[in-house]
Amino acid sequence: MASALEFLDLLAREAAPVEFEHPVLAARAAGAPAAELAELEQVKLRALQVRALLERRRRREEELSALYDTAGDLAGLRGLDAVLRAIVHRARTLINVDVSYLTLNDPERGDTYMRITDGSVAASFQQLRLPPGAGLGGLVALTGTPYATANYPADSRFEHTVEIDSGVTDEGLVAILGVPLRLGPSVIGVLFAANRTERPFAREEVALLVSLAAHAAVAIDAARLLTETQTALTELSAANRMIQAHSESIERAAAAHDRMTTLVLRGGGVDDVAGDLVEVLDGAVRVFDAHGRELATAKSAGDLPSLDAEALAEAVAASRGQGRSVLRGELHVAAVVAGADNLGALVFHPSRPLADADQRTLERAAQITALLLLFRQTVAEAEGQVRGELLDDLISRPVRDPDAVRSRARRIGVDLDAPHVVVVADDARTGPRQQVTSWARGFAAAHGGLAMTRDGRITLLVPGTEPGRAARLVSKEAGRVLGRPVTAGAAGPATSPAEVAPAHREADRCVRALAALGRAGAGAGVGELGYVGLLLAQRHDVGGFLREVLGPVLDYDERRGTALVQTLDAYFAAAGSPARAAETLHVHVNTVSQRLDRIGQLLGGDWHDPDRSLDLRLALRLHRLRDCVGPTTEEPG
Repeated sequence: MASALEFLDLLAREAAPVEFEHPVLAARAAGAPAAELAELEQVKLRALQVRALLERRRRREEELSALYDTAGDLAGLRGLDAVLRAIVHRARTLINVDVSYLTLNDPERGDTYMRITDGSVAASFQQLRLPPGAGLGGLVALTGTPYATANYPADSRFEHTVEIDSGVTDEGLVAILGVPLRLGPSVIGVLFAANRTERPFAREEVALLVSLAAHAAVAIDAARLLTETQTALTELSAANRMIQAHSESIERAAAAHDRMTTLVLRGGGVDDVAGDLVEVLDGAVRVFDAHGRELATAKSAGDLPSLDAEALAEAVAASRGQGRSVLRGELHVAAVVAGADNLGALVFHPSRPLADADQRTLERAAQITALLLLFRQTVAEAEGQVRGELLDDLISRPVRDPDAVRSRARRIGVDLDAPHVVVVADDARTGPRQQVTSWARGFAAAHGGLAMTRDGRITLLVPGTEPGRAARLVSKEAGRVLGRPVTAGAAGPATSPAEVAPAHREADRCVRALAALGRAGAGAGVGELGYVGLLLAQRHDVGGFLREVLGPVLDYDERRGTALVQTLDAYFAAAGSPARAAETLHVHVNTVSQRLDRIGQLLGGDWHDPDRSLDLRLALRLHRLRDCVGPTTEEPG
């Protein structure tokens, strides 16, 4: 009985199987009878059976606990790699093998690759890829059936390859068990347990590994579903943001349409379009005309990077060709066009990327700008025509009702009782007529005057008292527009409607005289043509001619009491001989030379030139005649 209790003690402390031999050996050594020894042997066998049953239950509890923990991992799904590593590690510990690992099928390459290993030490083994049907794992993946071998290198049931056998040898594996990872009817991989010594695998071990493989397959599928769900949520979120942004851009476009429609109806301008655009679409905008001149600018945020003329022209051409705005760096460029006419461009720098609806808003702003520019151009042409008709009436018809003419002029902002000069530019028929007319009207409007073209000549009536200065300005500006030298003659000032026609005739004769004198491409007033101007003038302003030609010398004699005019007259009478002039004046020749030097300082070094000397001699003669006939300086023509 004492021996039976001893076996119970061994079971209680979970003793090793070899220890269950001690009670029998002790009884035999004590000389126990054969019947008692036989009974002890039976008790020993029963105790070992109980021990084996308890061991199996313990292992079953461990397996169930491991499966429960695996299910918990799946519920938490901390991450696919973490769950798979836990499953592979549990397979290694529960089946008590040296190495465990998991492979997955590669649909693109059609083979199986190593995904997770536990206990592996060979890099070549960890990078193995198994072709379908090759090796134990390839056969499991192909058939979907568990396979086990106690000695893989010597097992001829499997297709051995150099690469697989080399990896298995590097890892030192001998016994291998592989079970499929099933996802529905498909095999997506293989879970392995392997030992470095020869070992058979029990049916319970195969069943346990199959259960762990099932959990691994569930984990992979759950991770796939989670990834797909997250991707779908991300896509839905992006779509929602896109829809929201599109909705906002549509609302901005509707608001912009309403604002710009109201702007046109209330008679707004290009500045208003630019202002409304940057209020609807944050950023900065510039509006250019067809010649690249800036018409308007506005900004609500940021600055507008520069765009050189060549780049702007290229962008406008691209925008016209595509029929929509184009992007150049950070700038959106929309051509302002009306039919085949290029009217300019909108250059916009947004503070945020533009949606399609925002680009449509920018393009609509360009269309509104085109309408406003066309309207302004039409108004300008109509006003220019009215101004031209008034100037034509002043020039070509007698002024029978000055008050009516004054009233017509006041309605377009012109005061005909203020001093005006008339400028006539030479034949413009060789240039683009519409361009010349447009420039003339614009120039006159900018200076508060009138303009017309008739018989190929440009005629301008502009406020001022200096005909020469006005003629030179017109010559310069018209030449720049036409791309060739332009001759301009001017006369005036006219201080009443009736004086405009005579001034026009003088200016017309002046421009013809400039061409005849070889001064084509220059600008001058009648009074600047010397004796020619005196002859051409409607009223012969002798006093003005004298002031223009001899003024500095006359003033010097008057201030200093000298005789420079007398000396100059004697010099010309002596045919340019200082000695003979000295005899006439009864002074020393050095005195004459000194006086001529002074005259050169007053009149300029070119007073000896033929044209200047002719004017001087005529002026000296008129000066003597004036002294004879009195102080009158104006004679009727």
